[in-house]
Amino acid sequence: MWGFWQMKSSNRKFAALLLAGIGLTAALQAAEPVPASANGPAADYPVTIGDPYTVAGTSYTPADVWNYDQVGAIAPDPAGGGAISGSHHTLPIPSYVEVTSLDTGRTILVRLERRGPMNGNQLIGLSPGAIAQLGASPSTLVRVRRVNPPEPERAALRAGQSAPLRMDTPMSLVNVLRLKLPGAGPVPMPSAPPPLASAAVPPSNAGGAPSTGSEPLALPPLDGRKDTLPRPVGTAAPKAPPARPAPPLPAPVPTAAPKPAPKPVTASAAKGTLVVQAGAFSTRERAERVAKAIGGTVSPAGKLFRVRVGPFATRQQAEASLAKVKAAGYSDARIY
Repeated sequence: MWGFWQMKSSNRKFAALLLAGIGLTAALQAAEPVPASANGPAADYPVTIGDPYTVAGTSYTPADVWNYDQVGAIAPDPAGGGAISGSHHTLPIPSYVEVTSLDTGRTILVRLERRGPMNGNQLIGLSPGAIAQLGASPSTLVRVRRVNPPEPERAALRAGQSAPLRMDTPMSLVNVLRLKLPGAGPVPMPSAPPPLASAAVPPSNAGGAPSTGSEPLALPPLDGRKDTLPRPVGTAAPKAPPARPAPPLPAPVPTAAPKPAPKPVTASAAKGTLVVQAGAFSTRERAERVAKAIGGTVSPAGKLFRVRVGPFATRQQAEASLAKVKAAGYSDARIY
């Protein structure tokens, strides 16, 4: 009997030691730090905003702006190497943006990893890999729009790879985005008031005297009658049953009525006010060579000679001419 109780006591001690060992193992495991995941949303933290700073005389205040959407120029950012990355003056680091070429409409996803560009006031700096994927050059104008891409695309950019290309932006939208560029602000749209200026000068009177500009236009009455004055007293009322008197036969149409619309006041109003300037040159000889190559004209401007094509009546015509001038090698051409 004594041996039985002694064996039972030993089993109890063994069980107690076993439980103590399990508890110690769990405590040691809990004390060990859990390694951070290489992917997932936590891989983009910490996010840095930073303090205000100045580059080339312009002050920048970084801010966490989710609806950021701007247009401007790009700058090469060699620090990114072959990765699809970039630098930005104000958006958080890191963050993700879609960059659209305003030349082709091509759109790529870029991870902003650095502050800058630090040698100029361009809108965004792009790594060599991002410039190659966008098919851009140092003079390319772009749209930069902040986005929140899915995690697989984030992980690809963090790993130095590229995300799938976005759908190309339609050129109709690209043309609208170009109007947001700083140099495109003063350019009038085709629907602006200038075409109405020619309509403000009414046509000549039927009698041959020129209009003074204050007479109302001679428009026919809506009911077809020559005028709306009451019938003279004593005139027999019409026997027609309708309550409204039957109108007399219309007067002969004035000879000026069937004439085409009056010509614009000046030739410039007929052709428009938009021109494409290929550039300004220090010598007339060089300017004339450029003008001959693109079918433009030379006009002096101080000590320089401007080469322009146009004028054009609509923005669409000017954009088409701008594309031809740039294709001829004058990438700095602009619409004025």
